[in-house]
Amino acid sequence: MDILQKLQSLDRRYIFFLIALTVIIPLVAPLNLKITPSPAVEAGFKCVQDLPEGSKILLAYDFEPSVEPELGPMGQAFIHHCCLKKHKIIGMALWPAGQVLLESALNSVARDRHQYRYGIDYVNLGFMAGNQVVITSLGESFPKTYPRDFDDTPISKIPLMNGIINYSNIDLIIDVSAGDPGIPYWVMYAGTAYGKKVIGGCTAVSAPQLYPYYSSGQLVSLLGGLKGAAEYETLVQYPGSATRGMDAQSVAHMLIIFFVIVGNITFYLEKRRQKTRSRF
Repeated sequence: MDILQKLQSLDRRYIFFLIALTVIIPLVAPLNLKITPSPAVEAGFKCVQDLPEGSKILLAYDFEPSVEPELGPMGQAFIHHCCLKKHKIIGMALWPAGQVLLESALNSVARDRHQYRYGIDYVNLGFMAGNQVVITSLGESFPKTYPRDFDDTPISKIPLMNGIINYSNIDLIIDVSAGDPGIPYWVMYAGTAYGKKVIGGCTAVSAPQLYPYYSSGQLVSLLGGLKGAAEYETLVQYPGSATRGMDAQSVAHMLIIFFVIVGNITFYLEKRRQKTRSRF
């Protein structure tokens, strides 16, 4: 068999094995491929960076475990950046599972990495049902909307919440969202109605539908999928699972492109050879 026949009869399991290697190796041993942040991500970084120390950030975790590998890294990058700037973090969730994912992220990044103190530097208000009703209600009164936090502690006993009456006491809203309820609600009911700056983080599949909010200026910034998370990690110098994931994704894509090119060349040469043979 010549080289063309060997390529055409190559067992596809070898290809699957090579793809698996290109994904696993960068995850275990990061390649640190260059990541260039986009203007949409840089705008969010600059917004958080330029806020005065001690600013109040409302962070909403509106997603569930199924998309945590994609959205979790950007949420942690936001928390890390807020901690670097010594901002106060007020966490909440419009999705039931979001409060648990938020608690884990706050504990691992804010508490364990930056020694943030619960109730003083950060708080997790937990989940509240109601979607846009909750967002609107926060504009009127935080204490009435959230009388107790995630641990069932009365809001009146949490020092950080003293003086937090409504959106007028919040400097920035960050929503990491996987769908509905999510970014559009925050833009309409907090951004437009109350004039608050909103930064959004979403899954890659949702990004095309949400970029118009950024283009129109209704969103300060939008992070789309793992790529957006990796770009933000680069800006805050906090390489995490998103950066490793982009390494794996980039190498796998290059290998797939290589196979596509080789496959097309092989097909072309084989057709040409068959045409040459048919002449004799």
